[in-house]
Amino acid sequence: MTNKEHTITGFPPVATSAATVLILGSMPGQASLDATQYYAHPRNAFWRIICRLFNAELDIDYEARLALLQEHRIALWDVMQHCVREGSLDAAIEPSSVVANDFVSFFNDYPSIRFLFFNGAQAEASFKRHALPLLIANGFDLEMQRLPSTSPAHAAISFEQKLAQWQRVRDVIAR
Repeated sequence: MTNKEHTITGFPPVATSAATVLILGSMPGQASLDATQYYAHPRNAFWRIICRLFNAELDIDYEARLALLQEHRIALWDVMQHCVREGSLDAAIEPSSVVANDFVSFFNDYPSIRFLFFNGAQAEASFKRHALPLLIANGFDLEMQRLPSTSPAHAAISFEQKLAQWQRVRDVIAR
C-alpha cells in the first residue's frame, strides 16, 4: 500500500535536438524538489563535477548550468516520473510505487542520443527494470554506463575519485 502523502513527481527533461548523451538520476531529492532545480542540494557534487569537466565557473546560475549541459550536447532527466518516498534517500523509495518516465517517446523525440550515463546504482537499476525492456522491444540500441552517485549520501569515495570516473562523460562526447 502506498502513502499518497509522500508521492513525488520529477521534472521534465532538459534536452535539445543536438544532445548525444543523457545523464539519468533516479528522482530529485527534497532540496531539488523545493528549488525546482536538478541537483539543488548544496552538497550534491553534480554541478561541481560538470563545471570542472567543462572548465566553467561553479558560481554560475542554474540557467547557465543548464546551458552548459546543452552546449556540450548533454541531456538531463530522471528515470522516475512518480514514486512514493519519504525524505530524499533513494533507499526510501517504495519499489512498487515507481512509475518510469516515457523513454520510448523521449528517444523518438531525441534520436541523436545514443549514450546513457546513470548517476548512481539506483538510477541504473530502476532504468533496467522499468524502462529498458520496453526500449529493447521497440528496437532502441543504447550504450549505458553507471557512474558513482553525486549524492552527498554516497560518501564511499572522494570527490576527486568521482570526478575521475565522471571524466567518461567528456570522453564519450569527444568521440
